[in-house]
Amino acid sequence: MQDKPEVSVMWFRRDLRWDDNVGLYHALQSGYLVLPVFIFDTDILHDLSKPIDKRVEFIYLALQQMQKQCIKAGSSLKVLYGRVSDCFNQLFDAYNVKAVYTNNDYEPYAMQRDKGIALLLKRKNIAFYSFKDQVIFEKDEVVKDDGKPYTVYTPYSRKWKALLKENDLKNYATEKQLNALYPCKAIPLPGLEEIGFCSSGMVWHPAPPLDARMLQYHNTRDYPALHGTTRLSVHLRFGTLSIRKLVKEAMTLNEVLVNELIWREFYQMILWHFPRVVNESFKKEYDAIEWRNNKEEFERWCKGTTGYPIVDAGMRELNETGYMHNRVRMICASFLTKHLLCDWRRGEAYFAQKLLDYDLAANNGGWQWAAGCGCDAAPYFRIFNPTLQTEKFDKKLEYIKKYVPELDRLDYPLPIVEHSFARIRCLETYKKALLLNTT
Repeated sequence: MQDKPEVSVMWFRRDLRWDDNVGLYHALQSGYLVLPVFIFDTDILHDLSKPIDKRVEFIYLALQQMQKQCIKAGSSLKVLYGRVSDCFNQLFDAYNVKAVYTNNDYEPYAMQRDKGIALLLKRKNIAFYSFKDQVIFEKDEVVKDDGKPYTVYTPYSRKWKALLKENDLKNYATEKQLNALYPCKAIPLPGLEEIGFCSSGMVWHPAPPLDARMLQYHNTRDYPALHGTTRLSVHLRFGTLSIRKLVKEAMTLNEVLVNELIWREFYQMILWHFPRVVNESFKKEYDAIEWRNNKEEFERWCKGTTGYPIVDAGMRELNETGYMHNRVRMICASFLTKHLLCDWRRGEAYFAQKLLDYDLAANNGGWQWAAGCGCDAAPYFRIFNPTLQTEKFDKKLEYIKKYVPELDRLDYPLPIVEHSFARIRCLETYKKALLLNTT
């Protein structure tokens, strides 16, 4: 019987790139040939909408790009489909696995999954190494002087910047070391249909480099009709772009852009220290709010037929493209939670279903911010007026008319609720809930 080849496994997850990848860097230094592996986890896939899910399609396209470079290096990605533990057992049957390398994932399901895999590997006397890669600072690295986590962004960002050292932005030149990958013929990737999905016709676009536009980022980022944001969120979500490279570039262009990247890490830190926020309001007293949760109104919000053009444009953009401009995300979230008094968890779940760049920490943090119940959130009495938001950020209706072409026709619906009435109703409802928690 032929001996099984000895390998280290590089398990890709939210780090779909060959360059500047910390886990891959350490795998390549292991002394064993490196087998690159990606697993389509059925415990995740079974909860997604079928037959089309843009996130699965994006991952598939990213893997195709990785495979091209892998083949040039004389190797091949091994892409598996199934429960993660079953897939690792398949690897054990075919290879003498000496160690498994990966990068940290901070979402509750991922941490539970990784604990299970660590135990499985321990029973087989296989080392398991996981590294920080998708953030600059993680877990307890940015805390108050007394060791407690920050719950307000501004002092967190100050500490984040004070702690930043050149080595934190180190470039791990892994793409130059791919000769250490396990040599083999190209293994065809399973088709989307083989894992239960269909293509929407999405075309692969690599992460665009930051350019001179970003010098004006602070002036352009709030205008949805402009090409004034980075559009890199999906690449950060799936790790097709290195956060270290991005921060290093952003620091030379625009401090406001750096601050936005720090917001991303702030919410990751909150999720790590306060995992209850997945299902609960960060400010527990806000869970006493009597949400109306009107089914018909929620469905009109989802479809973009509320009669408020900026809200409807945002929801239609989301439904059509899997993306929504960040300013419009805030407007839509505020409208659902405050104008319609619908539980923020319902809106958060809808965004989680539709957003191509969906990230649990950022999505949860953004929704709790809009609803007033999160850490360092907008105060409950801050209620966006969609009309004023339109006048300020889409005055010529360029963005709105792109997604609401029937705006000036008789078939465009009347507003689902009158703003002044909704504002008063919201204030009374929130005050009632908060008053109950102080008596």
